[in-house]
Amino acid sequence: MIINTNRLKVIACTPEFLSTISPESYEIGDHVREHVAELQNDATQLGWGVWFVMDKETNSIVGDIGFKGKPSSDLTVEIGYGIISAAQKKGYATEAVGALIEWAFATGKVKKIIAECLHDNLASIKVLERLGMKKNGQEGDLMQWEMSEVNGEPNKK
Repeated sequence: MIINTNRLKVIACTPEFLSTISPESYEIGDHVREHVAELQNDATQLGWGVWFVMDKETNSIVGDIGFKGKPSSDLTVEIGYGIISAAQKKGYATEAVGALIEWAFATGKVKKIIAECLHDNLASIKVLERLGMKKNGQEGDLMQWEMSEVNGEPNKK
């Protein structure tokens, strides 16, 4: 599965795609390995875990984003993201996460997307605000955010 945006390709992580990534080009985190192991046991996890963010111009991976599992019984998923430092401040997170949010709502399996970030992570706060997510609480140092679907469209009010 691939989502194309103006500047990016957002590619769902599969064992096959993962095998094409050299350790020198992108550092694979434990969350990626865990997702691949989950996929081998449950193919329906595809799309509900890690996606790689690739710059179309350079064809290089600039980060990874994704969901922390399949939608819950109340049709909620949590999204997370990380962009390598060399590619930050270019709008890649906003572009990629926005595309993934649209994809999730379009599946018909999601009615609400949540996220969290540290209260002092100004870059992440700006990404979530730009995407129309609303702060709905704070627990310790973590701020909670959400966006719900209304009439088939993300509710950004």
